[in-house]
Amino acid sequence: MASATPDRRIRVGIDTGGTFTDVVAFDEDSGELVTTKTPSTPANPADGFMAGIEKVLGLVEGLDGLDRSERFAAVSAVSHGTTVATNQLLEGKVDELGFITTEGYDAMLEIARQSVPDGYGNSYFWVKPPRIVPRDLVKAVGGRLDFTGAEVRPFDEEGARAVARWFRDRGVMTLGVCFLHAYANPGHEERMRAILTEEHPEAVVSISSEVLREYREYERAMTTLVDAAVKPKLSRYVTNIKSRLGSLVEEVAQQPSREPRAIPFYVMKSNGGVLSADEVVHQPITTVLSGPAAGALGAALIAKVAGFDKVLTSDGGGTSTDVSVVVDGEPTLTTEGSVGAFPSKIPMIDVVTVGAGGGSIAWLSPEGTLKVGPHSAGADPGPLCYAKGGTDVTITDAHVFLGRIPPHLLGGEIPLDVDAARQGIEVLAKELGMSPEAAATGVLEISAWNQANALRQVTVKRGLDVRDFTLTTFGGSGSLLLCRLIDILGLPAVLVPPNPGNVSAFGLLTVDVKNDYVLTHVSLHDALDATTLHRAYDELTVQARDALLKEGFAPEQHRFLRTADVRYFGQAFEVRVTLPEGEIGPELLAEVARRFHAEHRALYGYDFAGDPHQQVEWVNLRVSGVGPIQRPEIISHPMAAEPGAPEPRSHRQVCFDAEDEYVATPVHWRDDLAPGTELSGPAIIEEFGSTVPLHPGFRARIDAYLNIIVTREGQ
Repeated sequence: MASATPDRRIRVGIDTGGTFTDVVAFDEDSGELVTTKTPSTPANPADGFMAGIEKVLGLVEGLDGLDRSERFAAVSAVSHGTTVATNQLLEGKVDELGFITTEGYDAMLEIARQSVPDGYGNSYFWVKPPRIVPRDLVKAVGGRLDFTGAEVRPFDEEGARAVARWFRDRGVMTLGVCFLHAYANPGHEERMRAILTEEHPEAVVSISSEVLREYREYERAMTTLVDAAVKPKLSRYVTNIKSRLGSLVEEVAQQPSREPRAIPFYVMKSNGGVLSADEVVHQPITTVLSGPAAGALGAALIAKVAGFDKVLTSDGGGTSTDVSVVVDGEPTLTTEGSVGAFPSKIPMIDVVTVGAGGGSIAWLSPEGTLKVGPHSAGADPGPLCYAKGGTDVTITDAHVFLGRIPPHLLGGEIPLDVDAARQGIEVLAKELGMSPEAAATGVLEISAWNQANALRQVTVKRGLDVRDFTLTTFGGSGSLLLCRLIDILGLPAVLVPPNPGNVSAFGLLTVDVKNDYVLTHVSLHDALDATTLHRAYDELTVQARDALLKEGFAPEQHRFLRTADVRYFGQAFEVRVTLPEGEIGPELLAEVARRFHAEHRALYGYDFAGDPHQQVEWVNLRVSGVGPIQRPEIISHPMAAEPGAPEPRSHRQVCFDAEDEYVATPVHWRDDLAPGTELSGPAIIEEFGSTVPLHPGFRARIDAYLNIIVTREGQ
């Protein structure tokens, strides 16, 4: 047994979802991994956070018999994926915001962009949604810069003070500032913030030159306002957790011979990196896809080690399912994302979210047709089978009624009321005029198609063939419909990692510290000056280096990734291209152009590499600063010499098809399945936090990394 000494270094990853909080503990010396789950606490997510840490530390070998302060003394760092900002935006719970912009541009948010959802054929019916800031809370200040950052008109100090006092007198406490061309020169915005500090010191302020230093004023303004909107709530949440972790540190310090030692606390960012809690409160918008990003990264690493280079990830939780694309171990990034109704130009892992989680509600439209989601019963009151006052049939109720999941969750910790689920399904079936089995399978079929459409959105709509990808399913509900997804999408295989309910928390332990910096530099490729470009990238690299030093990384640990946003002259959107290593000169610039042509062809099916009339244009320069961390090793296990299927733990009646009704189905415990084991459906594979229903006509095998690989029989 490992000794319980201050030398133990346990890193904890904790992902707070809508229904459950997933926790993973990693011993940095022994490589031991321990996973668990605990119910989320939506009223105060910090309660579930602390309960999860205490629970997982109690399961670590050598710490299980110690008191709380002794266990916490072994924690070396905590990495956290949170949905606080995501949920606030998805639910549209944006408190009163004020917007300050350049004189003459105060209608910027109203004008927005000319695009109409679902194409221009929808123009007649489409109603413009409310703006994030109503027109009466938009104020303009005199002063003007040109696109180079040169001052055209001086900043209006008196006008700025009048605006600051106006917001103060009306009690508007959260403000976003976006002046024209502030990406080229932040001087006017910085002066506006200084005046707000003097005149309205209690205001929470975000300025665009710090949030998003690139052109396109509408997107920059929206990104800045979203940053301001989530800043108060996220800051309170992070500060609350920091305070509670600090209290535990004080407990540890009171122990004899214990030195006080702060616990580093990192928060997952949407770009696939983490950032210290001290810094993330100043960049709250970077966390808007915090949880889904961690899951995509964890699944990407697991699939890459297992030998799959083209992967789709599907993270099924209690409220929603998040899907993304991974190529060669790297999830795709986008700067054209959005959260709910709010566009965001910050770099984020390209995740599409659909309201198809375990708590998604089945309901009837006014026309009497069956619908599923996006509304969710969440963790409280939850599905009918939770017996906590829920009144609506959910996806989980359908699964438990059909026998596809056991009558309990988390290995028996949470019993499920099967009779309550049955009664709800029977009422729904009566309204639909069909059998209860047909109603329940219908709910699951709609959910499967919702997930399939999301997977098509990240593949087919981007020029990728979904049939070339292996699907990796994880999350508590992510693997329940994998057999239907194979059939609907024509997938070659599905991979289910060990402890699939904790992949997002595991992903938090695989993530480096990462900061992104951007500078708009619009220039035709042929007119680029290598010296100017070199100077601009050096400026961004210095910012990235300073941030990594502040995070505690020694200079020799720093890694810097240079990219550029490039397009053909006249296009409205860009393609991200990686710059090669080395000095910026004619050869490197020519290589960037070659890479752009190739990437454009891969994305859109054509390029203009051989057309001298189509010029290449650079738009944005980007540098990412990366501070590497120690990743858990995914261990390979020897394959069984005779991979026969073990005896099932039990049998239960399961309905896979409403016409076939219920069939006696063997139930296997996942830990009993050694590498090399193969099973044929029908079968059920259960573990602590997840279940895999294997339908008739499908086959599952266990690989050397303990993944379940599911295929159609004969493939």
